[in-house]
Amino acid sequence: MATVGTTVRQAWAMVRGLGVTLRYLVRPPVTVPYPDVKRAAVQPRFKGRHWLTLYEDGLERCVGCELCVIVCPSQAIYVRAAENTPEHQVSRGERYAADFQINELRCIFCGFCEEACPTGAIVLGRDYELAGSSREELIYTKEMLTEPYPGASGRDPRREV
Repeated sequence: MATVGTTVRQAWAMVRGLGVTLRYLVRPPVTVPYPDVKRAAVQPRFKGRHWLTLYEDGLERCVGCELCVIVCPSQAIYVRAAENTPEHQVSRGERYAADFQINELRCIFCGFCEEACPTGAIVLGRDYELAGSSREELIYTKEMLTEPYPGASGRDPRREV
């Protein structure tokens, strides 16, 4: 059985809630005409699109260790490693990622892959537009993930891990 004090508190809470509703009822709606108007800035710790980074000399940072595959909780990363040869040097390590794929549909953008990478090869950038018209478009291959030039992803190519 409710006491008088409890009834008054509940009535007051309903009046306060109704006040909030009435306040927003008279305001003009906030509609962002996306994609014509882009987001001004994302938060500093925002994690967006993945990038595979390069050293300043153009060699890939990924050494094919597959640590990112191991720590990925959603199993969104696939890496097939291959051996570097003196004639075909792709990375500074003994191996390199011959095939590297990230399924952006599965990724939860937790950043564990970025933290686990011993060479800083994979970084999560600030791009948030990851839409696609088919599932195949959202499985990013090595060619799609590799930055076009060192530092293009926003990571300093001179920075060591």
